[in-house]
Amino acid sequence: MGSEKGQDNERPIHRVWLDEFSLAECQVTHAEYAQFLAATGHAQPAHWNDPNFVSPEQPVVAVSWFDAVAYCEWLAGFRLPTEAEWEFAARGGFEQQLYPWGNAPVFERPGYATRWAQAPEPAGTAPPNGFGLYDMCENVHEWCADWYDPGYYAVSPADNPPGPPSGNRRASRGGAWRHHIKIARCAARSSIPPEFCYADYGFRVAANSRR
Repeated sequence: MGSEKGQDNERPIHRVWLDEFSLAECQVTHAEYAQFLAATGHAQPAHWNDPNFVSPEQPVVAVSWFDAVAYCEWLAGFRLPTEAEWEFAARGGFEQQLYPWGNAPVFERPGYATRWAQAPEPAGTAPPNGFGLYDMCENVHEWCADWYDPGYYAVSPADNPPGPPSGNRRASRGGAWRHHIKIARCAARSSIPPEFCYADYGFRVAANSRR
């Protein structure tokens, strides 16, 4: 985990070991989240009826960390990924490469200059990474399970790091449609308070492997 090319919170580079886990191919979509709302009566997120964000195939946006956790609990047996799981999955088998596809600059990504004009693209629009996962590092920021600590890598356990025991912000990963540079590096870390809801924040679900 980590990178020497990023911010201080991405250092030191360190190796971790993870138990087997599963991660959804795509970010949770507007249509999938609508089923959750209909079944539970959970409050609609901000921008739910905004024309820029209502396509059934777009990732749901403006969900808080608590909303994402509630969705996972409704599915039963699912959860948010840890930062370590997310970074492993984002790399797609390319150890210590910058992006899911390697080290080629983001500006060489097909159609980069014309994508994400006013909103996220439908989930799964771009090619998948080496693990068959779509939109890792792009489209919307993705909530992770962990509390966030910028110095956590210096004290992180080597096996299945769960993140700090407490904090004020929850970790998130990946780039987002409204940033100037819209695709993040695999190692790039971000965070916001768990109650915040932004139009470039979504999530995908994870699960422990079923043997």
